[in-house]
Amino acid sequence: MAVPTERVTLEPTQITALLKELATTRHDINNALSLISAASELIRMNPDLVPRMTATLNDQPGKIGASLQRFSTTLEQSLSVHQT
Repeated sequence: MAVPTERVTLEPTQITALLKELATTRHDINNALSLISAASELIRMNPDLVPRMTATLNDQPGKIGASLQRFSTTLEQSLSVHQT
């Protein structure tokens, strides 16, 4: 990852936008983790639910990864950081 060689200045509106994006990312990840916990608990209480809960469980890692990728991209663009 190539970091800027010059100072990066963020305007208050940019910081506000980053904090909002961070809050959204945190919410999305917590939601996915809650779904994993709920599905696991339902399966524990009723093993017959495995077929229905499998899709829920399988979808969550991708959702978490996508949320992190969106925030990472936004942060890197705001800080002028580029992947090498």
